[in-house]
Amino acid sequence: MTLPSASGGFGDKPVLTFPETPIPEDLGVEVLVQGSGDTVSAGDTIEVNYYGQCWGGRMFDNSYDRGSSISFPIGVGAVIGGWDDGLVGKQVGSRVLLSIPPHLGYGPGGMPAAGIRGDDTLVFVVDIIGTSRR
Repeated sequence: MTLPSASGGFGDKPVLTFPETPIPEDLGVEVLVQGSGDTVSAGDTIEVNYYGQCWGGRMFDNSYDRGSSISFPIGVGAVIGGWDDGLVGKQVGSRVLLSIPPHLGYGPGGMPAAGIRGDDTLVFVVDIIGTSRR
C-alpha cells in the first residue's frame, strides 16, 4: 500500500503529496514521527491537531489554521472509524498519517457540508498532543 507523503514535523501544518498509484481500499496508518509519551487507549480522551484532505482532492478541514486543537473520546465510536482504529495504540507526541476508506469514514452519505462524497477516501495527518484516562 502506497500512502501519500506529508511535509513538516510535529506541530507543522502539513502539505500532502499523493502517489500515482491506486487509492488503497483498506485503512492505511503510518507513524511519521514517533512520540515517546503515554500510549493512547480506547476510552481515553485525546487532544490532537489535524489536517484532513480528500485523496487527491482538496483540504476540507484542519485545526492548524484555527490555531486550536480538538479533544474527543477515542476508540468508542465518537469519531469516524478510521480515527478509532488508527490512533488507539499510538503514543503522545506522534504524528500519524491515516488513509481512511469510505466505509471507515463518513460512509455512503459522505458529509456534504464539508464537501465529502460517499466514495471519498480521506487522508488525515494527526499530531497527538495529549491523552487522559477517564
